[in-house]
Amino acid sequence: MIELQNVRKSYDGGKTFAVSDVSFRVRRGELLGLIGESGCGKTSTLKMINRLEQPSSGEILVNGENVRQQNAEQLRRNIGYVFQGIGLFPHYTVAENVCTVPELLAWPPSAVLERCRVVLELVGLAPAQFADRFPSQLSGGQQQRVGVARALAAQPELVLMDEPFGALDPITRADLQEEFKSIQRQLELTVIMVTHDMTEALLMADRIAVMNQGKVLQIGSPTELLNAPSDPYVRKLIEMPKRRADRLDQILDADSHRAERHD
Repeated sequence: MIELQNVRKSYDGGKTFAVSDVSFRVRRGELLGLIGESGCGKTSTLKMINRLEQPSSGEILVNGENVRQQNAEQLRRNIGYVFQGIGLFPHYTVAENVCTVPELLAWPPSAVLERCRVVLELVGLAPAQFADRFPSQLSGGQQQRVGVARALAAQPELVLMDEPFGALDPITRADLQEEFKSIQRQLELTVIMVTHDMTEALLMADRIAVMNQGKVLQIGSPTELLNAPSDPYVRKLIEMPKRRADRLDQILDADSHRAERHD
């Protein structure tokens, strides 16, 4: 579905590289988590797939076609994009935001309205209640749901997500993570999701690519990374959620022992 071949990106004419010789494949229907700390090159990698950034060298293929040989606007209209800032048009209603891409693709008006209804229901926003509201009338979680609905409106096979849930409170974030994973499986979407949260990647991704200083250090399933980290940096990222889980177990055990003594 998606293949990157020796992709590099420099913003200073080749003196330094934000992305350095990155190669990987994403299978159809797979959610790949692209994880690393700020400045590691993950967002630049994501943006090169839909040509918001141009590769300095290397090839990016979507469905076997080189993205640089495609019309950039048409390419982007066929790829869903969700990011942390949401980017809803403030003067558009929820329905108008969601309908933007299908209308640009010249869908019949009846098909646009029906698709709007379907995707709003899919993300848990009742059309009768939310379609005519403006973004300012929504909570952060509701705005993010609209962002997901807009990304799915034109029925893309590929969705790119850049820290999509990072600005949300923990409860809303957990709910949206679970709901989006369910939608992704239901629609068999191919997704690349950028995150700096290893727990999020472990819970949502089918495979995880760990980046550091512009390079992919390891790519594998959550189980493979947990059981066999191949690099000290990967091991460090993996240890973080493990330590937190161990600490929670210790707290629960301590509370259990205290309760037993009181009994």
